[in-house]
Amino acid sequence: MGSVFGMHDRENVEVFCYALSANDGSEWRVRIQSEVEHFIEVSSMSSDMIARMINEDKIQILVNLNGYTKGARNEIFAMQPAPIQISYMGFPGTTGADYIHYLFVSPSRFSHIYSEKIVHLPHCYFVNDYKQKNCDVLDPNCQPKRSSYGLPEDKFIFACFNQLYKMDPDIFNTWCNILKRVPNSALWLLRFPAAGESILRNYAAQRGVQPEQIIFTDVAIKGEHIRRSALADLFLDTPLCNAHTTGTDVLWAGLPMVTLPLEKMATRVAGSLCLATGVGEDMIVNSLKEYEERAVSLALNRPKLQDLTNKLKAARMTCPLFDTQRWVRNLERAYFKMWNLYCSGQHPKPFKVTENDSDFPFDR
Repeated sequence: MGSVFGMHDRENVEVFCYALSANDGSEWRVRIQSEVEHFIEVSSMSSDMIARMINEDKIQILVNLNGYTKGARNEIFAMQPAPIQISYMGFPGTTGADYIHYLFVSPSRFSHIYSEKIVHLPHCYFVNDYKQKNCDVLDPNCQPKRSSYGLPEDKFIFACFNQLYKMDPDIFNTWCNILKRVPNSALWLLRFPAAGESILRNYAAQRGVQPEQIIFTDVAIKGEHIRRSALADLFLDTPLCNAHTTGTDVLWAGLPMVTLPLEKMATRVAGSLCLATGVGEDMIVNSLKEYEERAVSLALNRPKLQDLTNKLKAARMTCPLFDTQRWVRNLERAYFKMWNLYCSGQHPKPFKVTENDSDFPFDR
């Protein structure tokens, strides 16, 4: 989301970034620091000092981008330095904290179990930066070759680039069934971590999958990872914890997927990503059995899969999923609604953002 901070409408939004980690010199940090009005490194400060600073800066809406992840400082939010506090991006689930007022999520019939008030953004809650950062992927002259990664040229390549902890026996058994039903096919996985390779190879062999049908490669840097994703034919998602950033990676690479949304927030992200491309209906299924049948059907019907791939590639520059500027405008509409509710003395409440400024006015 590196471009988000610089895309805000400066007529109405003033951006403060409080960096909880020391300067790593990364291009993302340099870019964000150069595009926001206020960038303050607070990594060496105590949480109560940071909370006091935020309060003295008169921040109206404070966004927690970490949640329960490494490096988080949730105690800052517990001190409630801002009148409106939101959880977004870092942790795909409820915080269970009464000091977090809102949460951006994909639509779910289980919204009532969240402690936060749910806000639905149009199209997809997940944001990405590919159109600004990774347009080289669209250049056919920049495409790598399968041989560079030890991938067979003549096989149908299924792929899953998710971390291995996201896989459970049910989905791996389904993958084994798919491999046995699709002639001359293979499954491309990442050593993520490397210790999982031998375990999964043995597990697949016990279920009748041939050794050459399981292919592992090392994790690659971001740009290379996205470009080489297009070498696969079909991405197989993990239902218990979906591809999130990885999902947007492969869709931007023009690689279709099969995904099965379940109940929890982390299990519904990939489906939301697919729908926001405009061609998602062909990538979303409702059961593991349908998951297996869809993957086999697409693999055995190359014209149908090629048509889906072509539609996905054609949609990348125009679909809502990759329109960061449009996403930022919708985020601002949500902010305005939250602030107007607060200023009118109302408690936080769930709402759905529409792309209509008259419904979400900015009231100074």
